[in-house]
Amino acid sequence: MERLDYIKAIVLGIIEGLTEFLPVSSTGHMILAGDLMNFTGDKAGTFEVVVQLGAVLAVFLLYFKRFISFLKFDFSKGSGLNALHLVLGMIPAGVMGVVLHGFIKEYLFGPTTVLLALIAGGLLMIAAEQYQKRHTPSAETVDDITYKQAFGIGVFQILALWSGFSRSGSTISGGIFMGTSQKAAADFTFILSVPMMIGATGVDLYKSRDLLVREDFGLLLVGFVVSFVVGLIAVVTFINLIKKLKLSWFAYYRFVLAALFFLFVM
Repeated sequence: MERLDYIKAIVLGIIEGLTEFLPVSSTGHMILAGDLMNFTGDKAGTFEVVVQLGAVLAVFLLYFKRFISFLKFDFSKGSGLNALHLVLGMIPAGVMGVVLHGFIKEYLFGPTTVLLALIAGGLLMIAAEQYQKRHTPSAETVDDITYKQAFGIGVFQILALWSGFSRSGSTISGGIFMGTSQKAAADFTFILSVPMMIGATGVDLYKSRDLLVREDFGLLLVGFVVSFVVGLIAVVTFINLIKKLKLSWFAYYRFVLAALFFLFVM
């Protein structure tokens, strides 16, 4: 493995750690950055998924007590957020991800489709912000989220299978449309990302097992560790920001990024 490859892994790990917690699409950023650095192909796609897991591990540590509480398996009314909420939130995108895995890898992991997804996701976020201004949420905190809302948010998460759309952008927007506050939707989004990314990484690694060789593990490990460390530094600040800032601000950033990349790179 060339030293340049490790430099690319470090750069992508930093990008992942900084963008995983914002509704700007960490995968989209890594695909665009990978295209600029000529780091593309099937192995690059697998690398991107593994690196995401490093950032998600930072979320797991932040919400560690919450995940421990899920082990009680208390599904009674008034018990607050529990494991069943996560299962319901995972089912739609989990099923579609398995069914459409080949299609997604072949057609939705390129720079052009990412640029389109950045724009489409931004428009959804603006629509959600406008909806939020006209409606009072029924779920102010993550513990107020109903099973119906959890499943509905999971349906919106299907959009995140389109690389560049953003998992947090689609689920936070979905939560708002389903009647949750932005803060509740953000908390649920980050908690839900842990089992979703663990599952996605497992499926992707299994399907890509023939592409990986021993020499690749060092590259994967570097990207994983860098994204985890950067994620730990960024997670608290960024999670607080996404709970407070207007979604339209992130949408405008997405539009500018897509325009600049289209004008000067494509």
